[in-house]
Amino acid sequence: MSSQPSKTLETFDNPNPERDYTIRIDIPEFTCLCPKTGQPDFATFNLEYIADKSCIELKSLKMYMWSFRNEGAFHEAVTNQILNDMVAACTPRFMRLTGEFNVRGGIYTSVIVEHRADGWLAPERVELP
Repeated sequence: MSSQPSKTLETFDNPNPERDYTIRIDIPEFTCLCPKTGQPDFATFNLEYIADKSCIELKSLKMYMWSFRNEGAFHEAVTNQILNDMVAACTPRFMRLTGEFNVRGGIYTSVIVEHRADGWLAPERVELP
């Protein structure tokens, strides 16, 4: 196997740093282990961010998300950890990460975490007819 999981998130220069634009990434195959039972937990992560100087490189993101497969983690903790690591890697103007965890014992869990850079104001939303 040539690819291996990694905790390293690589970035590349934002091609249009003068503009606020939204990058959306869906990550449907996240897995980790329940820290209580050791059973697998499955989730879809939805990432939305407005880059500043750099963007997250997708292959490194895939390897990063894969790195949680054999780790025990509570849903709330792992979602916050992933956001913290992504913010540290690319220092975005804004970032929102939503973790939608599959049913476990009849309960679905969604965890939504956000980061806003100091001084950044969201542009006004435009509604078209």
